[in-house]
Amino acid sequence: MATTHLNEKRAIRGRDQVSQVVVAAKLSSLLTTLGVCVLKIQRSANGRVVFTLSGRIEAEDVKELGQLFALETAGQQLVLDLTDVALVNQGAVEFLAGCEADSIKLENCPAYIRVWIEAVKGRNRRQRTR
Repeated sequence: MATTHLNEKRAIRGRDQVSQVVVAAKLSSLLTTLGVCVLKIQRSANGRVVFTLSGRIEAEDVKELGQLFALETAGQQLVLDLTDVALVNQGAVEFLAGCEADSIKLENCPAYIRVWIEAVKGRNRRQRTR
């Protein structure tokens, strides 16, 4: 009897987790369709200032990030932690490439974003040598 009850709880928990994933995927799709994009920014400081970014970085977010960086004390090491970044667009990638050029460290950068950043840097170098 107790084993059956435990198995039922596990089955319910498994269905709940699956339904949460389905709901999240549908919500993400709906937000994209509606033109609503979500970027979460968390700031922490311990000898250096780390902005942990989660979600989507789009060109529209670049201005806000630039304003946040401007509020920081000059000379402090700024870091962008991109572990939870799910999606970026061209404007965001160009911004991230500019961040590196300005000595802002990118940590935990997803591989596809890193490749895109390097392509932007290469394009910028070629344009300067013309």
